[in-house]
Amino acid sequence: MIAFRHFALRRGSRLLLSDIDLVIQSGWRLGVVGRNGCGKSSLFAALQGQLEADAGELDLPAKLRLASVAQETPALPDPAIDYVMGGDVELATAIRDEADAQARGDTEAMARAHHRIEELHGYDARARAGRLLHGLGFSPETHERAVCEFSGGWRVRLNLARALMAPSELLLLDEPTNHLDLDAVLWLEEWLRRYQGTLLVISHDREFLDGVITHTLHLTEGRAKLYAGNYSAFERQRAEQLRLQQIAHEREQAERAHLQSFIDRFKAKASKAKQAQSRVKRLEKMAGTEAVRAERAFRFQFAVPDRLPDSMLQLEEVEAGYAADAGAPPAVILRDVRFRLEAGERVGLLGPNGAGKSTLVKTLVGELPALQGERKVHKDLKIGYFAQHTVESLHEGASPFDHLQDKAPGVGAQVLRDFLGGWNFAGDRAFESVDGFSGGERARLALALIAWDKPNLLLLDEPTNHLDLDMREALADALADFDGALVLVSHDRHLLGMVCDSFWRVADHKVEAFDGDLEDYARWLRARGAAPRKTGEEAKPVESAADRRRAAAAQRESEKASRQRVKKIETRVAAIDEELTKLEQKLADPATYNGPTAELMKLGQRQAELRKEKETLEAEWLELYELLEA
Repeated sequence: MIAFRHFALRRGSRLLLSDIDLVIQSGWRLGVVGRNGCGKSSLFAALQGQLEADAGELDLPAKLRLASVAQETPALPDPAIDYVMGGDVELATAIRDEADAQARGDTEAMARAHHRIEELHGYDARARAGRLLHGLGFSPETHERAVCEFSGGWRVRLNLARALMAPSELLLLDEPTNHLDLDAVLWLEEWLRRYQGTLLVISHDREFLDGVITHTLHLTEGRAKLYAGNYSAFERQRAEQLRLQQIAHEREQAERAHLQSFIDRFKAKASKAKQAQSRVKRLEKMAGTEAVRAERAFRFQFAVPDRLPDSMLQLEEVEAGYAADAGAPPAVILRDVRFRLEAGERVGLLGPNGAGKSTLVKTLVGELPALQGERKVHKDLKIGYFAQHTVESLHEGASPFDHLQDKAPGVGAQVLRDFLGGWNFAGDRAFESVDGFSGGERARLALALIAWDKPNLLLLDEPTNHLDLDMREALADALADFDGALVLVSHDRHLLGMVCDSFWRVADHKVEAFDGDLEDYARWLRARGAAPRKTGEEAKPVESAADRRRAAAAQRESEKASRQRVKKIETRVAAIDEELTKLEQKLADPATYNGPTAELMKLGQRQAELRKEKETLEAEWLELYELLEA
């Protein structure tokens, strides 16, 4: 149990957190949310002992083992897998002691070290580290590569794997999905759901938060409020509070109409496209949260394009990749790409990092010439391109106004200022140097500069990397309203699900349409991960009619037993939900925390037990359901 008592925290002269009274129960998976600058990272620093409280107390259990992701990765010559194994400090020490004892010929010390390694389950540590690396997208041949040979994004993944390797009762993760592709995000989500300790996570990925957390801590205006449930549950509860306080009633009604227009717009497609049905489900899931959405500090939009040609862009039998130096063959990333974009199409690109999603986008833009094949574009095509390096390409020392004036030298100053105000660069903010801007503000400016050109095709490669939750929601609204075509690369499933009607998978040097929505893709990944990977399939023996009849009878019996088990699971889960609701009501009551600590701990332990049982049952139910529906 972690307790904050009248806790306050300052950064310089600024009061970040004030009079926080909070108890975090063992086993909770807590999402820490709030606008940028509200104190989320400072709260983590206090838990790590890097910041002292300015008032009050922070009580942590004695001998608490805490793990977090290091911000820097030294350029070490050590193999990646050894670096990850080093996350388990006790084990690394025992392995080093064993090696030193062996070098000295000290058999007693070797025996002690060997015993300690066995106690720490150290002889399967290399396999555990390998599984972490594999889950985070490292191919087997990279496991022995030196740490110093990896790029910055891959080093971030190494630090994450090292933190997951460390035995811990408290795990702190600050934006863990940054630099991960969707495949790795889904794997991490599964891993964290099985984590036995207490998890605190800061993330701007609402789908990730929904899939992982059991509680939400909202930091706002120096205060902290605890909510039971995931991020969507928090939004609904927060919206209810705001409605009760009659905050932003008129804006709420306008937002409700706006959200309903989304639903009406896409319900017409629901009978025709599975993706449209998925979009409707996501929109309806957000119904009732209009007050939270209306509370956002800003909203922006992409203007209606001047022209919308029917056939916008086409790749025919294209080989995509990079031309090599003289005398060397080109680096072919994608082969035989056949990709066509029509007016109004909204495509999400799926697949692991390094498979070629960015290469495909650059080829669509024309930044990378096709190595073979043909790229055809309509004469009225106007592309708006956001690349992962776009934010870094802003001119240091220049203001938003300077950047826009460079694009539109003949346009009046007031017109430019009005446009920038629509992207939340109002008043003097339009004339401030970008040097002092956060990553999110730079990304917003880059998107504004794209929007100024009124593109009819948006090609966006990870546009949300620097955006907080509010800005991501604003971007999702703007893209959902956009009348042109769209190709999107993002690990943010909420954004993909809100704005994309179809998905293409980029992997194994191919670009292929994916028949399904994001839930189907997650199931497909899980099934693919569970299946044995073979280089070739063995020929199956021919079955006799009798064999087939016996197999069919056995299958019917199996299905009957499975359906009975499904019913039992559903009954038990309903009972668990009822008990959890009562427990959460007790834990949400401040009076509970004034009673005996032992009783409070019992409630928390019972809640953790029920959640664990529910997760196990739901996983079994899903497996049985998919078998019955197959």
